[in-house]
Amino acid sequence: MGTDTRISQHVASGKGRLRHVFVRDLEIIALLGVHEHEKRKAQRIIVNIDLAVREDLANLADDIKNVVSYETVVKHVEAIVAQGHIHLVETLAERIAEACLADERVSAARVRVEKPDIIPNARSVGVEIERIR
Repeated sequence: MGTDTRISQHVASGKGRLRHVFVRDLEIIALLGVHEHEKRKAQRIIVNIDLAVREDLANLADDIKNVVSYETVVKHVEAIVAQGHIHLVETLAERIAEACLADERVSAARVRVEKPDIIPNARSVGVEIERIR
């Protein structure tokens, strides 16, 4: 029976040898949405990412190339958004999860994409997905 790598509320696990790498409330301006005004005018989005990363303590060596860097994760998100208009928040979330899982050390990715300025009487709306290797 394999180890369950789903992301729990507290994703770091000594028993599972998992490290929690995360990005909280990343604000980006993006062309995102199905409505004509969303295709013409960029809007603010908020991205949250939680990654379950398999630890390799033997090779840590206090060197950033030996870990999954949150800076690299942010650059992936920025690059995806910079590619241009995306219709669905679901599509953006899937692309972000796919980019995170491209690193073999990432066993699971939870991605939340929010549009905080779309529904006037809601703090935000959006989508959260979880993808497991």
